[in-house]
Amino acid sequence: MPTPISTPILDYLWIIPLLPLLGSATNGLFGKGWPNKIVNTVAVGSTGLSFLAALEAVREFFANGQQLVHNQYFDWILIPGYFRAGFDLQMDQLTVVMLLVVTGVGWLIHIYSTGYMAHEGGYYRFFSYLNLFMFFMLILVLAANYVLLFVGWEGVGLCSYLLVGFYFLRKSASDAGKKAFIVNRIGDFGFMLGMFLLFRTFHTLDFDTLFKAVATQNTTPEAWGQFGIFTVACLLLFMGATGKSAQLPLYVWLPDAMEGPTPVSALIHAATMVTAGVYVVARSHILFTHSVTALTVVAIVGCATAFFAATIGLVQTDIKRVLAYSTVSQLGYMFLACGVGAFSAGIFHLMTHAFFKALLFLAAGSVIHAMGGEQDMRKMGGLSKYIKYTYATMLAATLAITGIPPLAGFFSKDAILFSAFQIPGGHPLYALGLLTALLTSFYMFRLIFLTFYGKPRYDEHKVHVHESPWSMLGPLCILAVLSIIGGWLAAPALWGGSDYFTSFLAPVFGSHEAAEAISEAAAHQIEITLAVVAVVAALLGLAVAYWFYGKPTGKPEQLAKSMQPVYKTLLNKYYVDELYAAVVVKPLLWISRQIFWQAVDVTVIDGTVNGVASTLTGIGDGVRHTQSGNTRSYAVWVVVGAIVIIAVVFFWPGAKTVVGMVRP
Repeated sequence: MPTPISTPILDYLWIIPLLPLLGSATNGLFGKGWPNKIVNTVAVGSTGLSFLAALEAVREFFANGQQLVHNQYFDWILIPGYFRAGFDLQMDQLTVVMLLVVTGVGWLIHIYSTGYMAHEGGYYRFFSYLNLFMFFMLILVLAANYVLLFVGWEGVGLCSYLLVGFYFLRKSASDAGKKAFIVNRIGDFGFMLGMFLLFRTFHTLDFDTLFKAVATQNTTPEAWGQFGIFTVACLLLFMGATGKSAQLPLYVWLPDAMEGPTPVSALIHAATMVTAGVYVVARSHILFTHSVTALTVVAIVGCATAFFAATIGLVQTDIKRVLAYSTVSQLGYMFLACGVGAFSAGIFHLMTHAFFKALLFLAAGSVIHAMGGEQDMRKMGGLSKYIKYTYATMLAATLAITGIPPLAGFFSKDAILFSAFQIPGGHPLYALGLLTALLTSFYMFRLIFLTFYGKPRYDEHKVHVHESPWSMLGPLCILAVLSIIGGWLAAPALWGGSDYFTSFLAPVFGSHEAAEAISEAAAHQIEITLAVVAVVAALLGLAVAYWFYGKPTGKPEQLAKSMQPVYKTLLNKYYVDELYAAVVVKPLLWISRQIFWQAVDVTVIDGTVNGVASTLTGIGDGVRHTQSGNTRSYAVWVVVGAIVIIAVVFFWPGAKTVVGMVRP
């Protein structure tokens, strides 16, 4: 681990997240009556200034020799001599990548949103939530300890809930927001347990102190047990990552999250928040490299998720849901990279994916805007001649995600597949990853052909297709350029040169990258061969998609009929939601209603309270009848009372003693 330094140049890192927070508060408190232009100025201006502040911080980081910066601003939670969780921010090479992705892509999506959301209700509220998300995401990536990171972690989950359910009058949207919130809480419970276990073991949650302690630990089976502390802690942290980054079995919330506005899908559910799990695994790489079991689980879950989600994406008809399952699949690739020890490759794919997947979602939003809100690809077709800029940018993103050289996705996906191939026992992971790449090419070009080619399958008299305004097209063009050139940082490796991106992250990941067991020259030759194989797989997927959807031949319908069970299974997403409903949701609802509500709440708690109240009411009602207002009745009660007192005095042996005690 590099030694942190304190530098006055970078003492003001807190400004970067503060600016979006101020924008969120300003629009949230005062924006209701403001015109859109003022809301835009606050929202876009605050994120733009945050992006500029991040650029300046990165410039100064390079000028300062790329040394780790760790700033302690104030003590947040302090138990002297036992525990400290401070508002501490840090910057290293990994932070630089995440910071530029979050602020840069986030700012572009804010600009896009000004056009896309221009005629929506709750305009100020939308931008307040979007700015708030930027604040929490920046806290997450800048945090110097797990406690502060967890604040950002929970904050982005809250903002996801608010933005997915933005159209709260629509039941499907409010249900999707609740689903995202609840499923993420399951993963977050594991994350918290992982933090507690780390603190119990090392008595700190500060990254620098914790990772230095871990690096010096004896991790032999005798010291830690066959299923040791590191394995348990890493698996618990990974449980949180599977929730936030939508991996098996907690992926089910992400496709439903497409109920939110399209800019939300691009920013939160493609480019930034869903990569938080990958970031945490990469940030905790020292922990994970001390547990082969944990790394194996990460690799297997990532690879399985990549393939599983890709198969579902083959038959989806909603343009945003195709991209949602594609996101789940690509996140699986990132975890596969981390699981085989290629953390730099995972972060590289995180960066390139942010470019082309944000572009895909924003271009899909432009298509939906052009079609008057229609999202079903079966009701599109022939749009390339009407929305040429949208088509060109979406085609660039599609070429990038399918791994066509020299676009960004080619380099990052090639690095992951090569890393999986070269580790011992990694060939099955490589094969499944390669098959996933073929499926990705097929369903992405299927989207292109159904949307932009062929004859229009919509009523041209009712739907007036039109290109989006430049407030939407501008970000598309910038992201298209990044999707084309974003992978060139690794390009020199093709000619035996240095992979600049891996070299840049080397101070963070160091020797924890996957080790090559063969000579450098042989490894380079194998990598070139595997790259060619990957490109052939991508082209094969394109060719099959063209054969099925390039021209209206009816082949897809014929194949669906001939393979009806398989088709229905994929169309219904392997019935996982139905399985969860039967195994988890319905039993919990029955227990909640029949046991906790009817038996415990109504019968025991309400029964006890109501029974006591009824008894006291009965007693009071009986006593009330003694107060009749009749003088003769009162005289009778006086006589009865006197008789009782006389009887007590004469017949109770202790009465005289009591009377003597009270007599003055």
